[in-house]
Amino acid sequence: MISIRQRKGVKPTEVPEDYAAQEANVKLENKLPSGGTSRRLWKLLSFMVGGTIALCIGLLTSVYLATLHENDLWFSNIKEVEREISFRTECGLYYSYYKQMLQAPTLMQGFHGLIYDNKTESMKTINLLQRMNIYQEVFLSILYRVLPIQKYLEPVYFYIYTLFGLQAIYVTALYITSWLLSGTWLSGLLAAFWYVTNRIDTTRVEFTIPLRENWALPFFAIQIAAITYFLRPNLQPLSERLTLLAIFVSTFLFSLTWQFNQFMMLMQALVLFTLDSLDMLPAAKKNLKTGSFLNRLGKLLLHLFAVLCLTLFLNNIIKKILNLKSDEHIFKFLKAKFGFGATRDFDANLYLCEEAFGLLPFNTFGRLSDTLLFYAYIFVLSITVMAALAVAFHNLSDSANQQSMGQMGKCTIILKPETAYNLIHTILFGFLALSTMRMKYLWTSHMCVFASFGLCSPEIWELLLKLIHLYNPKRICIMRYSVPILILLYLCYKFWPGMMDELSELREFYDPDTVELMNWINSNTPRKAVFAGSMQLLAGVKLCTGRTLTNHPHYEDNSLRERTKAVYQIYAKRSPEDVHTLLRSFGADYVILEDSICYERRHQRGCRLRDLLDIANGHMMDGPGENDPDLKLAGHPRFCEEIKRNLPPYTAYFTRVFQNKTFHVYKLSRNK
Repeated sequence: MISIRQRKGVKPTEVPEDYAAQEANVKLENKLPSGGTSRRLWKLLSFMVGGTIALCIGLLTSVYLATLHENDLWFSNIKEVEREISFRTECGLYYSYYKQMLQAPTLMQGFHGLIYDNKTESMKTINLLQRMNIYQEVFLSILYRVLPIQKYLEPVYFYIYTLFGLQAIYVTALYITSWLLSGTWLSGLLAAFWYVTNRIDTTRVEFTIPLRENWALPFFAIQIAAITYFLRPNLQPLSERLTLLAIFVSTFLFSLTWQFNQFMMLMQALVLFTLDSLDMLPAAKKNLKTGSFLNRLGKLLLHLFAVLCLTLFLNNIIKKILNLKSDEHIFKFLKAKFGFGATRDFDANLYLCEEAFGLLPFNTFGRLSDTLLFYAYIFVLSITVMAALAVAFHNLSDSANQQSMGQMGKCTIILKPETAYNLIHTILFGFLALSTMRMKYLWTSHMCVFASFGLCSPEIWELLLKLIHLYNPKRICIMRYSVPILILLYLCYKFWPGMMDELSELREFYDPDTVELMNWINSNTPRKAVFAGSMQLLAGVKLCTGRTLTNHPHYEDNSLRERTKAVYQIYAKRSPEDVHTLLRSFGADYVILEDSICYERRHQRGCRLRDLLDIANGHMMDGPGENDPDLKLAGHPRFCEEIKRNLPPYTAYFTRVFQNKTFHVYKLSRNK
């Protein structure tokens, strides 16, 4: 197992006539005595300072995360095989294709190896570019070949520095989004500070570098920033076209780099659909609707129902025509997760039992509260939700009146379309994160943006001060600058010493058992040997040894899921004949058994891998506890335990060829 040890050495288009005057009163910094020229110079200076800070804070975050990665693993000093083992589970699988492209004699041979791959899944030829999102690895490998950097930078460092560089873009995009919403770069600075001080809950890039989300989320953040700017009314035609181009490019790159992009695009569609339905989009970017309040509400519900029905209908029809089953496990998982009946489906239970796919732990809110982020977020969210409800009700109920433009002046609450867009986004992100912990990184990063925007927003403070009858333009100016500055000072005072201690704490990678296994495979098995085992381990086997696999952790293919369940019978109660037949059907020459899975204690009873297999096979689970009445006693002992006794029924099919404290490798006989 891998361990770390101490190192030895509003309707925005129908704006009230007095709104511009209110905005001018609020933004006192625009009231410069020297007139329009000085005001433009001040804006230019502010833009240059804010832009410089954005770039600097992004680069500093990138360096900070890269330093943590180096200090945690002593990455620069460990062996190449140890570096590769540190890319755990699916991360190692993705990185292996970057390595494969670099080792190919030519680019064309490298492409051919990916398009006609027969080493990722034994006895099958698959198109990896079609099956997986590995275009980024292909692009980086080409870039590394073309650029004259081979003498100065190792391939692995070119790879990880690219990912840490994307983190700089990510933080900069969050900074810009907050700046666009509030009108001051101070909110962007606060968003970046919150992102760093809540690092445990905002990113996991330093220990899962090649993970697809670390490639995709920077582009997603750019897309949100671009849409936020695009939703501003009265944009110049050139600015609008350039913004649309930025939206298109960022959306394309985001979709290219993450296999779950379709779910995020669905959320984007829901956000824009809601904004359009509630008339919160600018006139040039929305569909006008008419009718009374009840009439419009009925049309809205009917429209929503029609869209959902059409979506489900088309989804089912297309999947049946094309015989697509890649997302079946997700729907089974969601059905069981939200209480629509228990399931014995192995794939669904495999997700249900993983902590990453469970509910968001309550201690997350304690950590977010320590930095004041959660308190600020709830404060801003409460005010903006109330404003949004008031504006939505006003928009829906006032549309039938021909004099609505004249009556808009009576609505004192105004919600900008870009604010409404980010509000609905953060609410949807919140529901997603609360239901599935793995998705919290979408919410927490946007939480930094939304909370910092609200504390620096003149509209938020104006609404609050009016509610408590303390409204004054000077008070707004004081609050929108003093509160963020005080929070920044608090964050520096409380977290700076801890960050310095963290940067000075030196550890090193330590996993001798896995290193020994990989070295043995490289030295003692044929290059064309086929290995069976757990998904997580086999990804490392492919990366470190280049051997062929029976299964792997990219779990989005139905045939692979069936294959994985069959291979995992090595941890079930099956006869040696059955296990041998299953493994040989996939061409396996060797099988790797892990004590950490066979004798697992990390999960509770009912969620251990061996329990999931027993339930799926209709067998009673081990140990004290209840079993479903229809489960039966298995006719054979557990394979992974019994094989170690070297009894004749097992030695006839399996010969142990390697063993250490963690792993047992058996060679399969070729007998039928």
